[in-house]
Amino acid sequence: MRPDALLDFERAHPRHTGAKEVAIIRDLGLKPARYYQLLARAAASHEGQAHDPFTAHRIIRRIAA
Repeated sequence: MRPDALLDFERAHPRHTGAKEVAIIRDLGLKPARYYQLLARAAASHEGQAHDPFTAHRIIRRIAA
């Protein structure tokens, strides 16, 4: 899954809810735990930070907290 697609999805669904988990499975075909692993990697990547620096840095800050 491409970093830009993951960050776009996260920007559209910023809060962790049950509906977001359903959307992760339905729209991305991933289990939520795998989504968050890939999302962290996408946020830390140069490609992800270039695509959407605001969302990437928000994810990095959330992980660090």
